[in-house]
Amino acid sequence: MFLEPYQTLLKALGPSHWWPGDTSFEIMVGAILTQNTSWKNVEKAIHSLKHSKALRPKTMHLMEHSRLAELIRSAGYFNQKARWLHNLLDWYSNYGYSPARILKRHNADPQPIRTELLAIKGVGPETADSILCYALNLPVFVVDAYTHRWLERFDPAASRASGGYYKLLQNMVESDFRSRLKRASEKQITGHFNEFHALLVRLGNHYCKKTNPLCNQCPLKNDCASAPA
Repeated sequence: MFLEPYQTLLKALGPSHWWPGDTSFEIMVGAILTQNTSWKNVEKAIHSLKHSKALRPKTMHLMEHSRLAELIRSAGYFNQKARWLHNLLDWYSNYGYSPARILKRHNADPQPIRTELLAIKGVGPETADSILCYALNLPVFVVDAYTHRWLERFDPAASRASGGYYKLLQNMVESDFRSRLKRASEKQITGHFNEFHALLVRLGNHYCKKTNPLCNQCPLKNDCASAPA
């Protein structure tokens, strides 16, 4: 159900090399900042943090709220996001700001880590799973608006089966990949989940747009239920 369109997209568009970030912490920060804004605005905020040497966990944690908010202004909702970043850092400091310690304490099991992340104000399912998949390299598929939009058009029956629920659609994708890639290692599965999400974002940005989708140019047009005949 999901493996074939993934393979088609990968062949047509090539690897995405996503999520861009020099460190796990930079990816965590990006996952918070990208809420309700474009990645272009996030890049500006990240650049501002780097220029001020503030993209370091302990430095940011000790930073005054007003100063952090000013540095991330370009990402929008900057006062709110500054609070969310400090909330995340309160949690991250429990592990000495170390991804390795997080993984070790939880035996690299994403579920208890996800539970902890979702308890942080400002971290929802998509943000939590982005941190799990991209910052901690755990086998978790990230669902977002692009995923729902694509599936509604590509396979309306599957979309109805998911009921629009985040967790149900996530389970559908993960189960399909795991059942059909039985010889894949956890590292390889993580890579596939990473890539499929990134490809769907690219698809949504360039072809499967919210309005005026470019169906005739879409790599999936031959199999999409909504593509014009």
